[in-house]
Amino acid sequence: MRRVLVVDDSRMERRILTAQLVRHGYEVIEASSAEEALMICAQEPPDFVLSDWLMPGMSGIEFCRIFRRMDRPNYGYFVLLTSKNDKNDVAVGLESGADDFLAKPVNGEELRARLSAGERILRMERELTEKNRMLGSALRELQGLYDSIDRDLVEACKLQQSLVKEKFRSFGNAQVSLLLQSSGHVGGDLVGFFPINARRIGLYGIDVSGHGITSALMAARISGYLSGSSPDQNIALEQTELGIYDALEPAVLADTLNRLVFDELRTESYFTLIYADVDLISGKVSMVQAGHPMPAVLRSDNSVEYLGTGGLPIGLIETASYETIETQLRPGDRLLLGSDGITEATAATGQMLGETGLAQLMSACAGHRGTDFIDALYASLQTFTGTHLTDDVSAVFFEFEGSKQNVD
Repeated sequence: MRRVLVVDDSRMERRILTAQLVRHGYEVIEASSAEEALMICAQEPPDFVLSDWLMPGMSGIEFCRIFRRMDRPNYGYFVLLTSKNDKNDVAVGLESGADDFLAKPVNGEELRARLSAGERILRMERELTEKNRMLGSALRELQGLYDSIDRDLVEACKLQQSLVKEKFRSFGNAQVSLLLQSSGHVGGDLVGFFPINARRIGLYGIDVSGHGITSALMAARISGYLSGSSPDQNIALEQTELGIYDALEPAVLADTLNRLVFDELRTESYFTLIYADVDLISGKVSMVQAGHPMPAVLRSDNSVEYLGTGGLPIGLIETASYETIETQLRPGDRLLLGSDGITEATAATGQMLGETGLAQLMSACAGHRGTDFIDALYASLQTFTGTHLTDDVSAVFFEFEGSKQNVD
Protein backbone atom coordinates (compact mmCIF):
# COMPACT_ATOMS: atom_id res chain seq x y z
CA MET A 1 0.00 0.00 0.00
CA ARG A 2 1.39 3.39 -0.99
CA ARG A 3 1.90 5.95 1.77
CA VAL A 4 0.74 9.54 1.12
CA LEU A 5 1.74 12.51 3.28
CA VAL A 6 -0.85 15.31 3.19
CA VAL A 7 0.56 18.69 4.30
CA ASP A 8 -1.81 21.63 4.79
CA ASP A 9 -2.37 24.15 7.57
CA SER A 10 -6.12 23.77 7.02
CA ARG A 11 -7.54 20.86 9.00
CA MET A 12 -10.61 20.80 6.76
CA GLU A 13 -8.48 20.53 3.58
CA ARG A 14 -6.52 17.67 5.12
CA ARG A 15 -9.68 15.81 6.03
CA ILE A 16 -11.17 16.14 2.56
CA LEU A 17 -7.96 14.92 0.88
CA THR A 18 -7.53 12.09 3.39
CA ALA A 19 -11.05 10.83 2.77
CA GLN A 20 -10.48 10.79 -1.00
CA LEU A 21 -7.13 9.03 -0.68
CA VAL A 22 -8.34 6.36 1.75
CA ARG A 23 -11.23 5.64 -0.63
CA HIS A 24 -8.66 4.95 -3.36
CA GLY A 25 -6.69 2.56 -1.14
CA TYR A 26 -3.82 4.75 0.08
CA GLU A 27 -2.33 4.91 3.57
CA VAL A 28 -2.44 8.56 4.69
CA ILE A 29 -0.37 10.57 7.15
CA GLU A 30 -1.30 14.17 7.94
CA ALA A 31 0.91 17.16 8.85
CA SER A 32 -0.26 20.68 9.67
CA SER A 33 3.01 22.36 8.68
CA ALA A 34 6.09 21.83 6.52
CA GLU A 35 8.24 21.62 9.65
CA GLU A 36 6.13 18.73 11.01
CA ALA A 37 6.14 17.09 7.58
CA LEU A 38 9.95 17.09 7.46
CA MET A 39 10.12 15.20 10.76
CA ILE A 40 7.65 12.63 9.43
CA CYS A 41 9.67 12.28 6.19
CA ALA A 42 12.82 11.59 8.19
CA GLN A 43 11.10 8.79 10.17
CA GLU A 44 8.63 7.33 7.67
CA PRO A 45 9.55 8.31 4.07
CA PRO A 46 6.27 8.64 2.12
CA ASP A 47 5.77 7.54 -1.48
CA PHE A 48 3.70 10.65 -2.27
CA VAL A 49 3.58 14.14 -0.81
CA LEU A 50 0.59 16.42 -1.35
CA SER A 51 1.64 19.80 0.00
CA ASP A 52 -0.07 23.17 0.06
CA TRP A 53 1.99 25.92 -1.54
CA LEU A 54 1.15 28.76 0.88
CA MET A 55 1.43 27.91 4.57
CA PRO A 56 2.50 29.82 7.69
CA GLY A 57 6.19 29.42 8.38
CA MET A 58 7.91 27.28 5.75
CA SER A 59 6.18 27.35 2.35
CA GLY A 60 5.48 24.35 0.20
CA ILE A 61 8.24 25.44 -2.21
CA GLU A 62 10.83 25.56 0.58
CA PHE A 63 9.59 22.23 1.92
CA CYS A 64 9.96 20.71 -1.56
CA ARG A 65 13.56 21.90 -1.90
CA ILE A 66 14.54 20.36 1.46
CA PHE A 67 12.57 17.17 0.67
CA ARG A 68 14.59 16.69 -2.51
CA ARG A 69 17.87 16.96 -0.58
CA MET A 70 16.87 14.28 1.93
CA ASP A 71 18.52 10.89 1.85
CA ARG A 72 15.82 8.41 0.75
CA PRO A 73 15.82 4.73 -0.22
CA ASN A 74 13.47 5.49 -3.13
CA TYR A 75 12.11 8.38 -5.09
CA GLY A 76 9.24 10.41 -3.55
CA TYR A 77 6.58 11.92 -5.84
CA PHE A 78 5.85 15.52 -4.83
CA VAL A 79 2.60 17.32 -5.79
CA LEU A 80 2.04 20.99 -4.97
CA LEU A 81 -1.51 22.12 -4.14
CA THR A 82 -2.09 25.71 -5.19
CA SER A 83 -4.53 28.25 -6.50
CA LYS A 84 -1.66 29.77 -8.52
CA ASN A 85 -1.87 29.30 -12.28
CA ASP A 86 0.72 31.76 -13.51
CA LYS A 87 3.29 30.07 -15.78
CA ASN A 88 6.15 31.66 -13.87
CA ASP A 89 4.83 30.17 -10.62
CA VAL A 90 4.64 26.75 -12.26
CA ALA A 91 8.24 27.12 -13.46
CA VAL A 92 9.39 28.00 -9.93
CA GLY A 93 7.64 24.93 -8.57
CA LEU A 94 9.25 22.61 -11.12
CA GLU A 95 12.68 24.10 -10.50
CA SER A 96 12.18 23.43 -6.78
CA GLY A 97 11.67 19.74 -7.47
CA ALA A 98 7.90 19.36 -7.70
CA ASP A 99 6.63 16.61 -10.00
CA ASP A 100 3.10 17.86 -10.54
CA PHE A 101 0.49 20.47 -9.52
CA LEU A 102 -3.15 20.31 -8.42
CA ALA A 103 -5.44 23.32 -8.32
CA LYS A 104 -7.41 23.96 -5.15
CA PRO A 105 -10.10 23.00 -4.44
CA VAL A 106 -8.93 19.53 -5.44
CA ASN A 107 -11.16 17.49 -7.72
CA GLY A 108 -11.33 13.84 -6.61
CA GLU A 109 -11.06 12.33 -10.11
CA GLU A 110 -8.20 14.62 -11.07
CA LEU A 111 -6.40 13.69 -7.85
CA ARG A 112 -6.79 10.02 -8.69
CA ALA A 113 -5.51 10.55 -12.25
CA ARG A 114 -2.46 12.50 -11.08
CA LEU A 115 -1.59 9.86 -8.48
CA SER A 116 -2.03 7.10 -11.07
CA ALA A 117 0.51 8.91 -13.28
CA GLY A 118 2.78 9.15 -10.26
CA GLU A 119 2.30 5.44 -9.59
CA ARG A 120 3.65 4.63 -13.03
CA ILE A 121 6.70 6.81 -12.45
CA LEU A 122 7.35 5.30 -9.00
CA ARG A 123 6.91 1.79 -10.39
CA MET A 124 9.40 2.46 -13.16
CA GLU A 125 11.78 4.05 -10.66
CA ARG A 126 11.53 1.02 -8.35
CA GLU A 127 12.08 -1.35 -11.27
CA LEU A 128 15.06 0.67 -12.43
CA THR A 129 16.46 0.74 -8.91
CA GLU A 130 16.08 -3.02 -8.62
CA LYS A 131 17.69 -3.58 -12.00
CA ASN A 132 20.54 -1.28 -11.03
CA ARG A 133 20.91 -3.22 -7.79
CA MET A 134 21.00 -6.50 -9.68
CA LEU A 135 23.43 -5.02 -12.21
CA GLY A 136 25.64 -3.73 -9.41
CA SER A 137 25.57 -7.14 -7.78
CA ALA A 138 26.43 -8.82 -11.09
CA LEU A 139 29.24 -6.35 -11.71
CA ARG A 140 30.65 -6.99 -8.24
CA GLU A 141 30.47 -10.72 -8.89
CA LEU A 142 32.15 -10.28 -12.27
CA GLN A 143 34.83 -8.10 -10.68
CA GLY A 144 35.43 -10.83 -8.13
CA LEU A 145 35.73 -13.40 -10.92
CA TYR A 146 38.00 -11.08 -12.89
CA ASP A 147 40.23 -10.55 -9.85
CA SER A 148 40.37 -14.31 -9.31
CA ILE A 149 41.21 -14.95 -12.97
CA ASP A 150 43.78 -12.16 -12.89
CA ARG A 151 45.48 -13.76 -9.88
CA ASP A 152 45.42 -17.13 -11.65
CA LEU A 153 46.91 -15.58 -14.79
CA VAL A 154 49.70 -13.97 -12.77
CA GLU A 155 50.54 -17.41 -11.36
CA ALA A 156 50.15 -18.96 -14.82
CA CYS A 157 52.66 -16.43 -16.13
CA LYS A 158 55.14 -17.54 -13.47
CA LEU A 159 54.53 -21.17 -14.40
CA GLN A 160 54.98 -20.43 -18.10
CA GLN A 161 58.23 -18.60 -17.45
CA SER A 162 59.36 -21.60 -15.36
CA LEU A 163 59.13 -23.74 -18.51
CA VAL A 164 62.23 -21.87 -19.62
CA LYS A 165 64.41 -23.32 -16.87
CA GLU A 166 67.63 -21.77 -18.16
CA LYS A 167 67.75 -18.47 -20.00
CA PHE A 168 71.49 -18.72 -20.47
CA ARG A 169 74.04 -21.50 -20.67
CA SER A 170 77.66 -21.48 -21.66
CA PHE A 171 79.17 -24.50 -23.39
CA GLY A 172 82.70 -23.11 -23.24
CA ASN A 173 83.12 -22.50 -26.93
CA ALA A 174 79.47 -21.49 -27.41
CA GLN A 175 76.60 -20.07 -25.46
CA VAL A 176 72.80 -19.91 -25.66
CA SER A 177 70.58 -17.04 -24.49
CA LEU A 178 66.78 -17.10 -24.47
CA LEU A 179 64.19 -14.32 -24.68
CA LEU A 180 60.52 -14.83 -23.77
CA GLN A 181 58.20 -11.83 -23.29
CA SER A 182 54.41 -12.26 -23.41
CA SER A 183 52.24 -9.37 -24.55
CA GLY A 184 49.69 -10.34 -21.88
CA HIS A 185 49.83 -12.41 -18.72
CA VAL A 186 50.44 -15.57 -20.73
CA GLY A 187 51.20 -16.21 -24.37
CA GLY A 188 51.70 -18.86 -26.99
CA ASP A 189 55.46 -18.43 -27.56
CA LEU A 190 58.03 -20.81 -26.11
CA VAL A 191 61.77 -21.20 -26.57
CA GLY A 192 64.28 -23.68 -25.25
CA PHE A 193 67.23 -25.96 -25.83
CA PHE A 194 68.24 -29.49 -24.87
CA PRO A 195 71.37 -31.65 -25.18
CA ILE A 196 71.36 -34.27 -27.92
CA ASN A 197 74.67 -35.87 -27.02
CA ALA A 198 78.15 -34.80 -25.93
CA ARG A 199 78.71 -32.56 -28.94
CA ARG A 200 75.27 -31.50 -30.16
CA ILE A 201 72.36 -29.49 -28.83
CA GLY A 202 68.85 -28.82 -30.07
CA LEU A 203 67.48 -25.27 -30.16
CA TYR A 204 63.81 -24.51 -30.73
CA GLY A 205 61.24 -21.76 -30.87
CA ILE A 206 57.47 -22.21 -31.21
CA ASP A 207 54.62 -19.76 -31.63
CA VAL A 208 51.08 -21.07 -31.12
CA SER A 209 48.30 -19.38 -33.05
CA GLY A 210 46.19 -16.92 -31.09
CA HIS A 211 46.85 -15.46 -27.66
CA GLY A 212 45.96 -16.15 -24.08
CA ILE A 213 45.22 -19.25 -22.05
CA THR A 214 44.53 -21.69 -24.91
CA SER A 215 47.77 -20.79 -26.65
CA ALA A 216 49.71 -20.98 -23.39
CA LEU A 217 48.33 -24.46 -22.62
CA MET A 218 49.21 -25.63 -26.12
CA ALA A 219 52.74 -24.24 -25.75
CA ALA A 220 53.13 -25.98 -22.40
CA ARG A 221 51.97 -29.26 -23.94
CA ILE A 222 54.47 -28.98 -26.78
CA SER A 223 57.30 -28.15 -24.37
CA GLY A 224 56.81 -31.62 -22.87
CA TYR A 225 57.56 -33.15 -26.26
CA LEU A 226 60.89 -31.33 -26.41
CA SER A 227 61.96 -31.88 -22.81
CA GLY A 228 65.59 -31.35 -21.94
CA SER A 229 65.28 -32.98 -18.50
CA SER A 230 63.61 -36.21 -19.71
CA PRO A 231 65.37 -37.46 -22.88
CA ASP A 232 63.13 -40.54 -22.99
CA GLN A 233 60.09 -38.27 -23.40
CA ASN A 234 61.69 -35.97 -25.97
CA ILE A 235 60.31 -36.94 -29.36
CA ALA A 236 63.27 -35.27 -31.08
CA LEU A 237 65.61 -37.87 -29.60
CA GLU A 238 66.09 -41.54 -30.33
CA GLN A 239 68.32 -44.01 -28.57
CA THR A 240 70.88 -45.88 -30.67
CA GLU A 241 71.95 -49.52 -30.31
CA LEU A 242 74.93 -48.30 -28.29
CA GLY A 243 72.61 -46.72 -25.73
CA ILE A 244 73.48 -43.13 -26.58
CA TYR A 245 71.06 -40.56 -27.90
CA ASP A 246 70.88 -39.22 -31.41
CA ALA A 247 68.35 -36.80 -32.89
CA LEU A 248 65.79 -37.08 -35.62
CA GLU A 249 66.55 -35.13 -38.76
CA PRO A 250 64.90 -31.69 -38.32
CA ALA A 251 62.45 -32.24 -41.21
CA VAL A 252 61.46 -35.61 -39.72
CA LEU A 253 60.87 -33.99 -36.33
CA ALA A 254 58.56 -31.40 -37.93
CA ASP A 255 56.66 -34.16 -39.73
CA THR A 256 56.38 -36.14 -36.47
CA LEU A 257 54.98 -33.11 -34.62
CA ASN A 258 52.53 -32.43 -37.45
CA ARG A 259 51.16 -35.97 -37.31
CA LEU A 260 51.02 -35.82 -33.52
CA VAL A 261 48.86 -32.67 -33.59
CA PHE A 262 46.33 -34.30 -35.92
CA ASP A 263 46.39 -37.77 -34.31
CA GLU A 264 46.60 -36.96 -30.59
CA LEU A 265 46.07 -33.29 -29.76
CA ARG A 266 43.10 -32.82 -32.08
CA THR A 267 42.92 -29.08 -31.58
CA GLU A 268 42.00 -26.18 -33.82
CA SER A 269 45.28 -24.50 -32.83
CA TYR A 270 48.42 -24.74 -34.90
CA PHE A 271 51.91 -23.43 -34.33
CA THR A 272 55.02 -22.33 -36.13
CA LEU A 273 58.33 -23.99 -35.37
CA ILE A 274 62.00 -23.30 -35.82
CA TYR A 275 64.32 -26.10 -34.75
CA ALA A 276 68.08 -26.29 -35.10
CA ASP A 277 70.44 -29.22 -34.47
CA VAL A 278 73.80 -27.58 -33.70
CA ASP A 279 77.20 -29.30 -33.63
CA LEU A 280 79.19 -27.49 -30.94
CA ILE A 281 82.53 -28.68 -32.30
CA SER A 282 82.18 -28.15 -36.04
CA GLY A 283 79.63 -25.33 -36.05
CA LYS A 284 77.41 -27.23 -38.47
CA VAL A 285 73.70 -26.43 -38.14
CA SER A 286 70.78 -28.45 -39.51
CA MET A 287 67.41 -26.72 -39.28
CA VAL A 288 63.74 -26.92 -40.16
CA GLN A 289 61.56 -23.84 -40.61
CA ALA A 290 57.83 -24.50 -40.27
CA GLY A 291 56.07 -21.18 -40.73
CA HIS A 292 58.43 -19.40 -38.33
CA PRO A 293 60.33 -16.28 -39.43
CA MET A 294 63.60 -16.99 -41.22
CA PRO A 295 66.61 -17.68 -38.98
CA ALA A 296 69.17 -14.86 -39.04
CA VAL A 297 72.93 -15.35 -38.87
CA LEU A 298 74.94 -12.41 -37.58
CA ARG A 299 78.34 -13.05 -39.11
CA SER A 300 81.57 -12.10 -37.41
CA ASP A 301 81.86 -9.05 -39.72
CA ASN A 302 78.42 -7.85 -38.41
CA SER A 303 76.63 -8.61 -41.68
CA VAL A 304 73.30 -10.45 -41.41
CA GLU A 305 72.30 -13.43 -43.52
CA TYR A 306 68.81 -14.94 -43.58
CA LEU A 307 68.25 -18.67 -44.09
CA GLY A 308 65.30 -20.86 -45.01
CA THR A 309 62.36 -20.66 -47.38
CA GLY A 310 59.38 -20.61 -45.01
CA GLY A 311 57.47 -23.86 -44.75
CA LEU A 312 53.97 -24.61 -43.46
CA PRO A 313 53.02 -24.31 -39.76
CA ILE A 314 52.64 -27.46 -37.69
CA GLY A 315 49.04 -28.70 -37.37
CA LEU A 316 47.65 -26.64 -40.25
CA ILE A 317 47.70 -29.15 -43.12
CA GLU A 318 47.86 -32.87 -42.41
CA THR A 319 49.81 -33.71 -45.57
CA ALA A 320 52.40 -30.93 -45.15
CA SER A 321 56.02 -31.80 -45.93
CA TYR A 322 59.14 -30.18 -44.49
CA GLU A 323 62.72 -29.61 -45.58
CA THR A 324 65.96 -29.69 -43.64
CA ILE A 325 68.29 -26.79 -44.37
CA GLU A 326 71.94 -26.52 -43.34
CA THR A 327 74.42 -23.77 -42.66
CA GLN A 328 77.93 -23.50 -41.32
CA LEU A 329 78.78 -21.24 -38.42
CA ARG A 330 82.32 -19.91 -38.27
CA PRO A 331 84.04 -18.64 -35.13
CA GLY A 332 82.39 -15.37 -34.12
CA ASP A 333 79.11 -16.10 -35.92
CA ARG A 334 75.80 -15.82 -34.07
CA LEU A 335 72.43 -17.37 -34.86
CA LEU A 336 69.07 -15.75 -33.97
CA LEU A 337 65.84 -17.77 -34.06
CA GLY A 338 63.16 -15.13 -33.46
CA SER A 339 59.36 -15.13 -33.49
CA ASP A 340 57.14 -12.95 -35.69
CA GLY A 341 56.58 -10.72 -32.67
CA ILE A 342 59.97 -9.27 -33.62
CA THR A 343 59.77 -8.97 -37.41
CA GLU A 344 56.10 -7.90 -37.34
CA ALA A 345 56.56 -5.26 -34.63
CA THR A 346 54.97 -2.06 -35.91
CA ALA A 347 55.93 1.56 -35.30
CA ALA A 348 53.38 4.30 -34.61
CA THR A 349 53.69 5.31 -38.26
CA GLY A 350 52.46 1.88 -39.34
CA GLN A 351 55.89 0.78 -40.55
CA MET A 352 56.68 -2.85 -39.83
CA LEU A 353 60.19 -3.75 -38.66
CA GLY A 354 60.61 -6.62 -41.12
CA GLU A 355 63.79 -8.48 -41.94
CA THR A 356 65.64 -5.34 -43.03
CA GLY A 357 64.85 -3.56 -39.78
CA LEU A 358 65.79 -6.61 -37.71
CA ALA A 359 69.15 -6.85 -39.52
CA GLN A 360 69.82 -3.21 -38.65
CA LEU A 361 68.94 -3.78 -34.99
CA MET A 362 71.15 -6.88 -34.83
CA SER A 363 74.11 -5.04 -36.34
CA ALA A 364 73.54 -2.14 -33.92
CA CYS A 365 73.56 -4.55 -30.96
CA ALA A 366 76.55 -6.56 -32.21
CA GLY A 367 78.82 -5.13 -29.51
CA HIS A 368 76.81 -6.94 -26.83
CA ARG A 369 77.15 -10.61 -25.93
CA GLY A 370 74.83 -13.20 -24.43
CA THR A 371 71.84 -11.94 -22.48
CA ASP A 372 73.12 -8.38 -22.89
CA PHE A 373 72.56 -8.74 -26.63
CA ILE A 374 69.04 -10.09 -26.06
CA ASP A 375 68.21 -7.27 -23.66
CA ALA A 376 69.58 -4.63 -26.03
CA LEU A 377 67.62 -6.09 -28.95
CA TYR A 378 64.39 -6.09 -26.96
CA ALA A 379 64.95 -2.51 -25.77
CA SER A 380 65.58 -1.43 -29.37
CA LEU A 381 62.35 -3.16 -30.41
CA GLN A 382 60.39 -1.23 -27.78
CA THR A 383 61.98 2.01 -28.93
CA PHE A 384 61.00 1.22 -32.52
CA THR A 385 57.33 0.57 -31.68
CA GLY A 386 57.14 3.41 -29.16
CA THR A 387 54.34 1.52 -27.37
CA HIS A 388 53.67 -1.70 -25.49
CA LEU A 389 54.30 -4.64 -27.82
CA THR A 390 51.04 -6.20 -29.00
CA ASP A 391 52.44 -9.68 -29.73
CA ASP A 392 54.54 -12.16 -27.81
CA VAL A 393 58.26 -11.82 -28.43
CA SER A 394 60.64 -14.76 -28.17
CA ALA A 395 64.08 -15.66 -29.48
CA VAL A 396 66.92 -18.15 -29.17
CA PHE A 397 70.36 -16.56 -29.55
CA PHE A 398 73.31 -18.92 -30.16
CA GLU A 399 76.92 -17.72 -30.26
CA PHE A 400 79.72 -19.86 -31.68
CA GLU A 401 83.33 -19.16 -30.82
CA GLY A 402 85.03 -22.15 -32.40
CA SER A 403 85.56 -25.85 -31.84
CA LYS A 404 86.54 -27.58 -28.61
CA GLN A 405 87.04 -31.20 -27.82
CA ASN A 406 84.90 -31.55 -24.70
CA VAL A 407 81.53 -30.01 -24.04
CA ASP A 408 80.40 -29.14 -20.49
